[in-house]
Amino acid sequence: MKKFTVLCLAGLLVLAFGAAASAQEVKLDFRASGSIDAQTFLMENVPPLQPNAVPIYNSLGANFTTFQTPASGVSGAPANALNRTQSYWDSRMSLRFEANMGKELSAVLQFEIDATRWGSLPTGAANNIRDANNFGQWSTDRSAIELKYVYFDVGLPYMGIPLPMNVRLGAQPMAIRPWIFAATDGMGVSGGIKIDPVNLNPFYFKPKEGTDWVNDDVDIYGLQANAKVGTFTVGGYGVYYNMNSYPLFVGSALAGWYPAAFPNVSGTYEANFWYLGLYGDGKLGPVDINFDAVYEWGKVRSRGNDAAINSVPYAGWASRLKVDYPWEKFNFGVIGMYASGSDANKTSSTGLPGTLAADGTPSSRVNGYMVPVGSETGAANAESAVFYGMEAGASGGAGWAVNHNYNQMSKGAFGGSWFAKLYGSYKITPWYKVTLQGLYIGDTTNHGNTYGNARRYPGTASTLLKDDNFIGVELDLLNEIQIYKNLTFKVFGGYMWAGNGTDLYNNVTGQNWSMHNPWAFRTRLLYTF
Repeated sequence: MKKFTVLCLAGLLVLAFGAAASAQEVKLDFRASGSIDAQTFLMENVPPLQPNAVPIYNSLGANFTTFQTPASGVSGAPANALNRTQSYWDSRMSLRFEANMGKELSAVLQFEIDATRWGSLPTGAANNIRDANNFGQWSTDRSAIELKYVYFDVGLPYMGIPLPMNVRLGAQPMAIRPWIFAATDGMGVSGGIKIDPVNLNPFYFKPKEGTDWVNDDVDIYGLQANAKVGTFTVGGYGVYYNMNSYPLFVGSALAGWYPAAFPNVSGTYEANFWYLGLYGDGKLGPVDINFDAVYEWGKVRSRGNDAAINSVPYAGWASRLKVDYPWEKFNFGVIGMYASGSDANKTSSTGLPGTLAADGTPSSRVNGYMVPVGSETGAANAESAVFYGMEAGASGGAGWAVNHNYNQMSKGAFGGSWFAKLYGSYKITPWYKVTLQGLYIGDTTNHGNTYGNARRYPGTASTLLKDDNFIGVELDLLNEIQIYKNLTFKVFGGYMWAGNGTDLYNNVTGQNWSMHNPWAFRTRLLYTF
């Protein structure tokens, strides 16, 4: 498969660029743009991005599930960040350069400079100090510039096919309905073909090459198509993930996400996953509508035969509907989302073959909706201030519903939950808008909870998990202030009345335990240029 893919792409490029180039002189158009922000975070029981948490259910990180017996002798007191106020600053700078040589040829080079914490410490293992995301370190002078995008676009010359076509090569965004499906960046080739009124977007991405002479690589093949139908844009996509190494890596001391004792080596499983999605955006009478539905299925297999069950099938789905009704200076809206959850008695919290489900049986099936490897749907959906996260920024944002595992399939921002959201905004002046919104959030995991890990029979040796359907009710207030044309200031916050779906198991007392209601207060000052 690897040889076939390389030969096909090489042949395509030879065919595409074999035509004689135009001798017409074209002037270079060079542009620069970007942004700089500063964000403040003040919150309680709102987890920040935690990529080392489990990807399917019981997905809160250790900082929010750990209990201990402190020196005072009070048994089972919450440890780490649980029930404690968190506060920090972060900042991100984005700098984008575009070089255009007419309509046929252009290139993009984009940098990011992140300070995930003002006053951060060096990260990395032993002698390998890592400055990426760490520009906030005292004394600055950091080698913290990150390459985000490096790609070029080419309008294909006419070769007897009367259709506008273009190809993009390099490190580029793979963004397909990013709030619910794919939101990541990487090396790839993508194309654009216009067959009026249909737009076709075939693509190929390479998340992992591995060893050149071993079939341990990871490839992504896909096609997206959409067309304008009346007042609507309707489309769909199909994507295939061929992962001969799964998870992509086992641990990553270099990234600072895992203890240095874990090697950065290939996974010991392999997986194949397919995605089919449909969407529609447009205006129906006085309202604006956005709709998404996506179905995912596949299988993770063990490379060896030592596991009691050496493969686990996956199948999940998610759907989202958003309706906006703008009226003069007001906008009223409603959003509904449902994403399937897994059965804790049929899958482990990792979903890997050979691991045990909550009832002690081998993991045999995953029915929860899983986003692709590395997809940052949590940063893209921004549905609330507390639970679903908002204004991600340099630190990846904060919220319960984030992508908890970048190296394998993850529930992302939606898997195992559903919500109904009502909101209204009023543009009081040309420079000030206020929004009030409320959400009811439910749990779709069976025989367990997507976030909490309370036991069904506390005080006993049973490992069966409690199954609750109610996560919480959240109320948010957002203020957006346009200080200058290119300078905006946002002040927003929220409070969530937590339900039983967030209850935790106290590993010291052996009893279930309820945390304080989560809340968040945030600000963001953004300069764009």
